[in-house]
Order: sequence, then C-alpha cells, then structure tokens
Amino acid sequence: MNISEIRSKIEDNLNNFLPNAINASWTNAAFGQIPPAVKEKHIKELLTPCRSLMSLGGKRWRPLLQVLVADMVSRANKNDAGVETAFKLTPLVEFVHTASLIHDDIEDAADTRRGQPAVHITYGLDTALNAGAWLYFVAPTAIDALDLSDEKKNLFYSLFTMELRRLHLGQAMDIYWHRNPDVFPTKEEYQAMVQNKTGTLSCLAVLTGVLCGGGTREEVIKAGDIARGIGEGFQILDDVQNLTTGNPGKKRGDDIVEGKKSLPVLMHIEENPLDKDKIAACFIKARKEGIMSDSVEECISILEKGGCIKNAFEKGHSLVREKSLELVRMFEKSDVLSESAQAIVDLFESMLPKVER
Repeated sequence: MNISEIRSKIEDNLNNFLPNAINASWTNAAFGQIPPAVKEKHIKELLTPCRSLMSLGGKRWRPLLQVLVADMVSRANKNDAGVETAFKLTPLVEFVHTASLIHDDIEDAADTRRGQPAVHITYGLDTALNAGAWLYFVAPTAIDALDLSDEKKNLFYSLFTMELRRLHLGQAMDIYWHRNPDVFPTKEEYQAMVQNKTGTLSCLAVLTGVLCGGGTREEVIKAGDIARGIGEGFQILDDVQNLTTGNPGKKRGDDIVEGKKSLPVLMHIEENPLDKDKIAACFIKARKEGIMSDSVEECISILEKGGCIKNAFEKGHSLVREKSLELVRMFEKSDVLSESAQAIVDLFESMLPKVER
C-alpha cells in the first residue's frame, strides 16, 4: 500500500468516527442509549464545529506515522493484524490534535486557524469549548470498537489517557508563561513544556503504532520518548517559522502578540540578558495593540540580530533527523531499511523546511 492509499484509508476511518451524516450506529457508539428528545440538531452542536476544522485539512502526519510504525514493527514481529488495528485507532491521535487546536486558539486569543476564522469565532466560545472537550472523549470510542481482549484495550486506554494528562500539563506551563510577559522560563523548562504539549501527539502516534505492531512494553516506552524529541524538533521549527515567514493560516509574529516564550526568544535572552526587559516590553505592547503593532517587528528585529532564529532552526532540524533515525533503528537492524521504515524517514525529511532562516 503506497502513501496515497494509506492517507485515503486514514481519511475514510476518521470520517467513520466523525461522520458528516449522523446515523444510528454512530450515535449509539458515541453516546449509548439517549432519550428520544435528543435531536440531530443537538448532536450537530458537537459534531459540526469539530468537522469544520477537520475539513480544512492538515498534514495528517501523525496518523500516517502511527500506521507506518505499526507496519514496521508488525513486520519485525510477523504480526499480520497490526496495521489494520493501527488504521482503526487513527482517531486517537487526530481527534486529540483537532481538539487541542480548538482549545489552543481560545487560550491564545487567536482569531484564525488554517486560513479561516477559528472555531470559537465562527461558532461561539461556549460551543467551541464544549465541542473541543467532547472530541477528546469521543476519540477512544475507536478503542471500544476493536475486536481485542479487555486487557489489551485497557492498555491502549492507559497510554491514551496518560498522554492526554501530559498534554494538558504542557499547556498549563505554556499558559502560565504567556500570561506573565516578564516571566521567562529556562531552556530546560521550555523543553519539558514542549515534550509534554507538542511531543504528546507524536508520542501517542508512535506508542499506539508500536503496541499495534506487537512491541513490548519496554519498546513502547522507549519509542515514545524518542517521538517526544521529534515533536520537540517540529515545535522549534514552528517557533522559527512564526518569526520568519509566518505559520500557514497565521500572521508573522503572532506568537509575540500571544506572549509565547519560544526557543529563539529564550536562546537570545540567555546570550543577551540585557535585552530581556526590551523583549518583555514588546510582548506587553503587542498584546495591547494587536498584530499590527510596531512592537512585533521590533521584537523580531532584536531576535534576528542576535542570530538565535538561525540557531534554533538548526537545532530543530537536527532533532527531527536524529530522532527519526533513532526510532527506525530500534526495529531495523539491516543497513537497508524496510519500505515502511524508509517511509518514516522520508516523511519527516519531507516536512523539514529546506531554506535556512
């Protein structure tokens, strides 16, 4: 099965668990027996906001990674059922990702996502909060649907809920820092935040893939830790992109408006501590005046002159490349990688920005 076919099958499975047209079997799986007075219009208050964001696309690289890891580990363990199980569990990572975006935009006071108004702008704050929270809980209905023993299902549940708790811990750290413009974490604190917040999603994809493929508990834990490093690398590159070209669907420098203490900022302050107050002042002014504030470009100019944006870019690149090779080498002992292992390496390489910032 080629990458295009895998992506198509992922989309089909995601649509089964978050359908456009509500049907009785899906309603029963999502809610159990509900009173007849509950109408389709009520359910759509949950379904429509989540589907609207899902329909705007996204790379779907996390569920793709999940399937590729399951295939790689399944071949090593001669486990024929591993890949199909991984396909069935793709909502675990993609629904959590979508839910986290809905809540991130609320918490960051962001008004756009993927080039369109954020969910809370379109549907209202109350509906977005409720729908996003619901999507976290509907994701593990994919576990309920598996034809596996209760013991194996419980293991998937345990891993899933642990990563969700870590995701919210990372978000709590991030919120604390951007609520306090003059508080700057250490680089080690930033790393811990990112590995919990962003790394959770890549970790969950890999944990699930290894477990689907028949990996041992020790392999699951080790592979998950490696995947956190991959997530960290991509977050660093995301930090850099925000300060250079701007992230897709976002405006250049909106991390400054939101008060994000990204790695380029922390690297610069570590090397130029006297600039700390100037950068804090830029954050405060940008939050007050918005994305058109001249303090946004002033802050970016300070960071560019120090060279930290370039250094962060190189660190992000190195982390993604090194950790992706470390992941496949856990299961691939031959010099020539298997098709699925090579596809994992190629996937990450294709996602790396090629132009040095």
